[in-house]
Amino acid sequence: MQILVTAPFPAHLMDKLRTVSRELVVEQIKLDGGRWPADLKTTAEVIYALSDVPRPDQAPNLRWVQAHFAGIDHLVDKPLWHSDILVTSASGIHTTNIAQYVFAQILAWANRVPRWLQHQHKADWPANRWEKFVPQELRGSVLGIVGYGSIGREVARVAKTFGMKVLATKRDARRLDDHDFMLPATGDPKGMLADRIYPPEATRSMVGECDFVVIAAPLTPKTHHMFDEEMLKAMKPSAFLVNIGRGAIIKEEDLVKGLKKGWLAGAGLDVFETEPLPAKSQLWGLENVILSPHVSGFTPHYDERVTDLFAENLRRYLAGEPLLNVVNRERPGWEVKNPRCWSRVVSQEARQADIARGDIEPVGRVPPFRPSWLIFV
Repeated sequence: MQILVTAPFPAHLMDKLRTVSRELVVEQIKLDGGRWPADLKTTAEVIYALSDVPRPDQAPNLRWVQAHFAGIDHLVDKPLWHSDILVTSASGIHTTNIAQYVFAQILAWANRVPRWLQHQHKADWPANRWEKFVPQELRGSVLGIVGYGSIGREVARVAKTFGMKVLATKRDARRLDDHDFMLPATGDPKGMLADRIYPPEATRSMVGECDFVVIAAPLTPKTHHMFDEEMLKAMKPSAFLVNIGRGAIIKEEDLVKGLKKGWLAGAGLDVFETEPLPAKSQLWGLENVILSPHVSGFTPHYDERVTDLFAENLRRYLAGEPLLNVVNRERPGWEVKNPRCWSRVVSQEARQADIARGDIEPVGRVPPFRPSWLIFV
């Protein structure tokens, strides 16, 4: 079986992939500028894609693409997206370092760190230190998480160690368990940590209760500009917003207006509608903004972890087991929850067996849920 890798992994990580099975022929290529050439064809059955992917006609044997990143919005406009080729993401790889970034922001705002630095730069020891620097204690404060995926769950786990109350929105609030990739002893695999779970339609209601709001949702047509003037005005004037999801989830012109007018107290931003953030952006000059150049996902352990994930998925693929981090795409009459590779699910009997195991579900079936934890509007 031919496996093609377009990421620049070092030799020892490529060898790790080759040791999964003798059946695998693992090759590595470098794409010029990260783009798949229009004239390049491949016979690979599986591609590990750093960025771009081939059209289905350029890869007639392709059955599965493992993406290098957790976010896959760059694939949505590709012809491959509308095919039956399986796509899996790298969700869960950088949950710990992104949660660490989130709390660097939260602790900076709660402890008035920007004010410390302002006075330090002026060599000023203010007389009214209490008024300027009394911190906001995290214990008992309310954290709202928009998007309760792998990152949101790890943020919740850390928040609980500070004694925070956790509210969260989840696209399918009836399915609380997380069976996808996660690092050991991280996250919230059973969905037990959030004090309340809201459907996305109730986000505005949720943010009105929060002292801190963290955006950890993917960019979709439904989340694009979700945080507009109406949503920002629903926040407490004393609340802080942290965005590590996608920049376009926030309507930046409304955020600038809100930060100036006091709809919210401050914002910690790692992602932006336009990247690099233009020098003319007003966000650069606002005192109640801490921004960073899209670095929250950086970790020196990324390649090691993502090849562990890919190796496990290769093992599962060969064994006909459900893969981790399958990106769900609707098909007529079915919602694919954690599908097997398509070569293993071909007959009606196999499909019914997968339904019995819970691997795929007919649309309209309502799985069991714990209603006391959910908020519906």
